[in-house]
Amino acid sequence: MLRLPIARNTDGLDACFVGVPIDHGTSNRSGARFGPRQIRSESVIVRKCNIQAGADPFSSIQVADIGDVRVNLYNLKKCCDDIKKQYEEIIKNGCRPLSIGGDHTISYPILQAMAEKYGPVAMVHVDAHSDCNSFANGEKITHGTAFRLAIEENLIIPTKVFQIGLRGSVGSLDSFDWQLDKGFRMIHAKDLWYKSLTPLMKEVRDVIGETPTYICFDIDALDPSAAPGTGFPEIGGLTTSQALEIIRGCRGLNIIGADMVEVAPPYDTTGTTAITAANILFEILCVLPGVKYHETPATKKT
Repeated sequence: MLRLPIARNTDGLDACFVGVPIDHGTSNRSGARFGPRQIRSESVIVRKCNIQAGADPFSSIQVADIGDVRVNLYNLKKCCDDIKKQYEEIIKNGCRPLSIGGDHTISYPILQAMAEKYGPVAMVHVDAHSDCNSFANGEKITHGTAFRLAIEENLIIPTKVFQIGLRGSVGSLDSFDWQLDKGFRMIHAKDLWYKSLTPLMKEVRDVIGETPTYICFDIDALDPSAAPGTGFPEIGGLTTSQALEIIRGCRGLNIIGADMVEVAPPYDTTGTTAITAANILFEILCVLPGVKYHETPATKKT
């Protein structure tokens, strides 16, 4: 990832990239298991400095790619248990993992490990879908139930959860009632059309404060014109510039980890979706605690 060195573990690392290549939690188009491979491949065009943000992350923190976690592609419950155990090792020394999915199921076991270390966490969740279903086709663990499980297991703080970019058809008109009752802040894509997200991100920072925070970015939050390679595309989505506003607006939060999920390369032969995902992951790296900032011609206000 990003032409970084490969490490066997997180000893001495402040942050790491780690792949989670699964898609057997998917309800629509599979293919996200190939996301880590494609995102890594496309990431070689991303350079080491972020002149717009004024960040040179590799001069501030120690980062490496630790490869993929071992996954069970036949038993999703066993797979999640295995992911949780491996993430307990990854984060035990305070390393901040930037995870490359994989379908959205991966957020559930990762949050289990995070909550075990940090307690319930805040979350910035960028997605077309709320993923708070109670079941999907009779199954409890799926890519559409991850955050229902997270609430039920006290992994996240509901009043410090922001879901940004929601849209698309749903099964019933009360589909969002449960999470609203829990205190989620739900921001629908239609309310963000033609707008800057800078004011929203100030609210996010004010509400979350210093609480340990997890960033969860589903690539389908972006409009399919920008990111067609995903399992559940929905029209009317966020622009890539709004994605940058969200991530850069997370600067100053106590970010303990993040994931990029649902990149499905078979549905985008151009590689554009994976390139976009790689750049967003680089942007997340640039807002991690410990990254130093510098003034550049691009950061000066005109």
